[in-house]
Amino acid sequence: MQLIYMIETTHDDTPVVQPEQLLKKNLDKSRELFVYLLYFVTEVARFAEEDSRHRRSKNLPSREDMEVNTKISGNLTIWAILENEDFKRSVEKDKPGLKMDAELLKKMYYLLAETPEYQAYIAISSRDKNQDRDIIKFLFSQVLLPDESFCLHLEEFYPNWDDDGEMLEQLVMNYLHKPGVYNTREMVSDEKWFFARDLLRTTLEKKEFCSTLIHPKLKNWDADRIAVLDMILMRMGLCELLFFETIPTKVTINEYIDLAKAYSTSQSGHFVNGILDNIHKELVEAGRINKIDHKNKG
Repeated sequence: MQLIYMIETTHDDTPVVQPEQLLKKNLDKSRELFVYLLYFVTEVARFAEEDSRHRRSKNLPSREDMEVNTKISGNLTIWAILENEDFKRSVEKDKPGLKMDAELLKKMYYLLAETPEYQAYIAISSRDKNQDRDIIKFLFSQVLLPDESFCLHLEEFYPNWDDDGEMLEQLVMNYLHKPGVYNTREMVSDEKWFFARDLLRTTLEKKEFCSTLIHPKLKNWDADRIAVLDMILMRMGLCELLFFETIPTKVTINEYIDLAKAYSTSQSGHFVNGILDNIHKELVEAGRINKIDHKNKG
């Protein structure tokens, strides 16, 4: 959606070369951000050891300095991430350490250390897999993400954070729940890549065809005054309805309603729903919708 919008709102005469390459590049930016988020989480946890060494090295360390709890640095979830071969290779390739802000890292660790959740975690001397997982999920979702300085740091290096943040938050939480659930070197599977590529191709190639279906349904609407993004979303939805036989029609329509609500105007969800639903009914009556019924497959 974002790439098609960029292509169709570029006003200079320079043609957009190889949209598929741009799509792959954008997906790779999301993958790099995913790796960086995981890397930052592991570095916050490991900072406990550095904090302990620093406080012990004082000329006159206090008893509190000598007894810094470093339990989180041996966290099972953290080490499951660090020892994952795909993650190791991703770190070697992306070099996320070059983007680290030492002061921000320290700040995030101390914010975590002050929370009641962390104090309860380190108060238990034994190691529990679920507790280890929960404190790391807490660190990410309740300490890092709500912090404005952390989000500004991400935006500095990853302009796509603003658009991809919600998706990546869910991906990271899923990964923390079960480290290794995604291949951090190839976050998008071949199946998903082929779908994205084909949807991009089809939406661009079938622009005029989709417009002939949409325009008669606009009634009193001036097509030139409808939000560009709404038109793109309706075209993408029509392409899924007509040319992607494995995607249920209900899933398609609901997905584009949600996208319109999230990215376009306040009225877009209702508008896109009305147009797509109207066209869908006519296509069904004309026998032009052909979907695979997975429930009845042998």
